[in-house]
Amino acid sequence: MKIGFDSEKYLKIQSEHIKERISKFGDKLYMEFGGKLFDDNHASRVLPGFEPDSKLKMLYQLKDEAEIIIVISAVDIEKNKVRGDLGITYDMDVLRLRDAFISRGFLVSSVVITHYNGQSSADNYRTRLERMGITVYYHHTIEGYPENVSLIDSEEGFGKNDYVETTRPLVVVTAPGPGSGKMAVCLSQLYQENIRGIKAGYAKFETFPIWNLPLKHPINIAYEAATADLNDINMIDPFHIEAYGQAAVNYNRDIEIFPVLNALFEGIYGENPYKSPTDMGVNMIGYCISDEEACCDAAKDEIIRRYYTALNKLADGECNDNEVNKISILMKQAKITTDFRKTTIAAKERQEKSGVASAAIELPDGTLITAETSPLLGPSAALILNATKELAGIDHSVKLIPQSMIEPIQKTKVEYLHGHNPRLHTDEVLVALSMLSQSDENCRKALEMLPQLDGCQVHTTVMLSEVDQKIFKKLGVGLTSDPVKKNKKY
Repeated sequence: MKIGFDSEKYLKIQSEHIKERISKFGDKLYMEFGGKLFDDNHASRVLPGFEPDSKLKMLYQLKDEAEIIIVISAVDIEKNKVRGDLGITYDMDVLRLRDAFISRGFLVSSVVITHYNGQSSADNYRTRLERMGITVYYHHTIEGYPENVSLIDSEEGFGKNDYVETTRPLVVVTAPGPGSGKMAVCLSQLYQENIRGIKAGYAKFETFPIWNLPLKHPINIAYEAATADLNDINMIDPFHIEAYGQAAVNYNRDIEIFPVLNALFEGIYGENPYKSPTDMGVNMIGYCISDEEACCDAAKDEIIRRYYTALNKLADGECNDNEVNKISILMKQAKITTDFRKTTIAAKERQEKSGVASAAIELPDGTLITAETSPLLGPSAALILNATKELAGIDHSVKLIPQSMIEPIQKTKVEYLHGHNPRLHTDEVLVALSMLSQSDENCRKALEMLPQLDGCQVHTTVMLSEVDQKIFKKLGVGLTSDPVKKNKKY
């Protein structure tokens, strides 16, 4: 859709700013990376033009100066904590991240297991990694962390942790998800480096909230919506105002922890090089927005998407209504309703006329295409056929998949596989199209249009199966659905 972010400018000025920060501290900079280094789909949705791996491409500019430490909490290993967007456990994601970084030419020097308190599952995980040739360190649970500064800043606190061996001036500290202990690893290393006479600094890389945008800017509100389950709250940084007389946006956890960090820095170095939590950041993303209106519209769309996601989770019993209520308030702050999303209106209008579950998609040129449930196809499968026909210039009266081909598939699903829904899902439709494309020119043309669906928006008036959701995700489609299951509204 409409581009609102300058990726090339971002790669240049962000890497230069990090180099400048490294030079301020002398020997070494530990940089805590919040969020995802790649697969950052939230950023790519609210900043059209920002690629999901833009941060990794930026770091690639510093590849020869950087090494990566991956952090995982022993508590998360014990609980088999799952990363929601990928459906894999954190301990597996550590290996996925490591392979992804190494394949892109980065040095991954070690894995640090935090919150270690003798857990056997952590010991087993360490043994497994070491058998793979991966260096592993333990960082222990410190009683009273982070408030008990006198204990933390001592041989019985950070001094008990393993010293993580590093060789490069920029050490990127990342993790599979929040709460892994990235900041504690950075601070522990500052303590350990100081003992060894090495000058080391700390910086924080957080994409959101964007510090130099207004507090209630749609992009910053979209971040609050994205973290509604964590109850993160964007705030004006009071320490920044006191130090510089300028408003800067940060979030509650960084602001709340800053007095503790200040005491820790003073304990290690005698003084804190930062006057505010915003000072600790290195994020230049706000300077790379090239079309604010496009980004505002994308952010508003994201807030609504998060609202529908929360409603669907509530319908599935996966969350309480606090998350839904919070995003409802955020929508009011952004001065939007679900009607801002054009596909929502189009899908509901189609359902009102047809009386059955329907779907709508907004194509790259703004054209709205709709579809409805039929005895042969579900609304999402019918929508993909209608959308690809429109993009390929095929008359909508043309039936791409003959009924004679659909019926045997339905028979297999119901009679042999004991399914309850005879209608074809999106994956089954795409397989059928692929088979027919060998002999049917229209099917071939329709298939070739699939890449053009990347970035398009879809709304359905019924919650989709996991299969259909995954197909839309693979196509790069932004999906929302009414919280309706099997004709029952929640």
